[in-house]
Amino acid sequence: MCLAAYLEDTRESEIDVSDTDHLAVNTIRVLAIEGVEKARSGHPGMPLGAAPMAHVLWSRHLHFDPDHPDWPDRDRFILSAGHGSMLLYALLHLSGFDLPMEELKAFRQWGSRTPGHPENGLTPGVEVTTGPLGQGLANGVGMAIAESFLAATFGRPEHHVMDHWVYAIVSDGDLMEGVASEAASLAGHLGLGRLIYLYDDNHISIEGSTDLAFTEDVTARFESYGWQVLEVEDGNDLGAIDRAVIEAKADVDRPSLIKVRTHIGFGSPHKQDSAEAHGAPLGAEELALTKENLGWTAPEEFFVPDAVRDLYAQAAGRGAAARAAWLERMQAFSDQHPETAEAFQRALSGDLPEGWESRLPTFPADSKGMASRAASGKVLNAIASSVPTLMGGSADLAPSNNTFLEDCGERPCGTFRRGERQGRNLHFGVREHAMGAVLNGMALHGGVFPYGGTFLIFSDYMRPSIRLAALSKARVTYVFTHDSVGLGEDGPTHQPVEHLAALRVIPGLWVIRPADANETAVAWKVALERRDGPVALILSRQNLPVLDRSAFGAADGLERGGYVLAEASSGPKNIDAIIMATGSEITVALDARAQLEAEGLATRVVSLPCWELFDAQASEYREAVLPASVTVRVAVEAAATFGWCTYVGVAGGVVGIDHFGASAPGPVVMEEFGITAEHVAAVARDLAARRGVTAG
Repeated sequence: MCLAAYLEDTRESEIDVSDTDHLAVNTIRVLAIEGVEKARSGHPGMPLGAAPMAHVLWSRHLHFDPDHPDWPDRDRFILSAGHGSMLLYALLHLSGFDLPMEELKAFRQWGSRTPGHPENGLTPGVEVTTGPLGQGLANGVGMAIAESFLAATFGRPEHHVMDHWVYAIVSDGDLMEGVASEAASLAGHLGLGRLIYLYDDNHISIEGSTDLAFTEDVTARFESYGWQVLEVEDGNDLGAIDRAVIEAKADVDRPSLIKVRTHIGFGSPHKQDSAEAHGAPLGAEELALTKENLGWTAPEEFFVPDAVRDLYAQAAGRGAAARAAWLERMQAFSDQHPETAEAFQRALSGDLPEGWESRLPTFPADSKGMASRAASGKVLNAIASSVPTLMGGSADLAPSNNTFLEDCGERPCGTFRRGERQGRNLHFGVREHAMGAVLNGMALHGGVFPYGGTFLIFSDYMRPSIRLAALSKARVTYVFTHDSVGLGEDGPTHQPVEHLAALRVIPGLWVIRPADANETAVAWKVALERRDGPVALILSRQNLPVLDRSAFGAADGLERGGYVLAEASSGPKNIDAIIMATGSEITVALDARAQLEAEGLATRVVSLPCWELFDAQASEYREAVLPASVTVRVAVEAAATFGWCTYVGVAGGVVGIDHFGASAPGPVVMEEFGITAEHVAAVARDLAARRGVTAG
């Protein structure tokens, strides 16, 4: 049946659906499949099936201003099924965003702003970077958390300063992913009523029918999570989709899933409702037949009828009017509550309050010391009152991660939950992956400084989200505790070995492993001040001595990634050996230095807590810390040795652990695996002997 006849049979007369609406749907469809065809790669099936729901959302409900795509109170739209990216690019182009037709024609090509999967920061109007399925769904949960927190924290009954919705289109594949289940469960528990997802229920995945692996009752599942679930039986019924969105918005106490029965590859005579429509161009012949089947008679490719442009210009105009009204509300808010309004604007801009760093604690030298996870908790509570949008929590490990905020000044920290949207403590439950993706959504929404904690070993569960945070340049802080085999008796299942190396190879992620409480305080300063990406704090379970830097004549240089902690007794011009370390192994390095110095081998100790920051320093500084003339170099870290050759050289020595751990008290494990001053000193002696470097 051709589309015109199909719509004539299904059109709802009582809903104001015009011929232009149907023309707009076809315009979106054809732009999408033409872009895929020109690129000779991509996913045409999803846009063909989901175009009607996308059109209803963008033309009737979504508040956006293409001239101000970062307007803080805009509605957020996420295409969680990011493989259907041409659907989003078509919508952005029609809506007037800075995405000209030439960009649609350059889909998936070098240098274009229309990559294969949406990337925020690259394409105007793209809110989050989606690709791995389920991530966008979870990101939206974070955005809804940020929206409701900001509304409750800064708004007043007569001033709605934050009042928008978070929409997404999600797919069968999204709902199969574990991260989606984790995030949806959390969203239902929290009652995030500003969250509305349209489910593109087309029954097809890459391998064929979803029945091959996915036969659950999605409606029952989401209802059990605490969601409102609505159903649209015909994905081409614009009126029914419109009514469902309206009904979803009426329930502000529950997130909503609108299950829309669609047909992948709709209109394609030979590929509709088949896996063939999913991930490959239709082909020239099938493309022509699909256009014919849709009744599309445009004179050229990538054609947009004037009536469709006018329709979307009206939608953009409504968004611009909504932004203007928001600015008026903000002015009235500022007139009546100037200090709160100033704090709100500062939060939206991502700026930290002036003088916040004065609250950072300093810790006196102490040989007994404290675990860096404990120091981190003290830092968080010291600065919480001066950074009112710092919020986060743990994946059910707050007592171990020390991530709970207790001291927030005049206003109690509280727990973010139903009825307490000002709460700054988040309980993610045992949901590491969802936590990572939710943190990304919070950061990309803007206005808050999100952090999340778990054991370093469980960073594996959230690695895809960490990677996307780095790709998206999201301002997220990870609190990873229990950082080495030094945690002891829990054994190899809980002792991270390869995790430091695995995190360090993620481009754009700063990994900081502080050596003591004072380095931990500076690490938090670095994390909160970074604007262009995430930071992972790697913290110990066991106590670490608080170093007396005055004894070494060294200041804390963590902000530069690495620095000379203890100079050789002969001075900086006559160094025989360099020992470098991070975290708990700094004390091992210092003790090894004492042994070598006693033997007449002039030894410098370098603290290297953040490789990424150190590598970004000027070459002169790096040379001053690690002079090329000193070839006797040893690194010590209770982790995999991968990567250390960059600093010790190919002939240097690395004392580490390239195997799994063992269950025993932490000090015993460290000694058995050679993470001792004696072993480090022996490696340095051997290197010195082989290079002809003699003592004294």
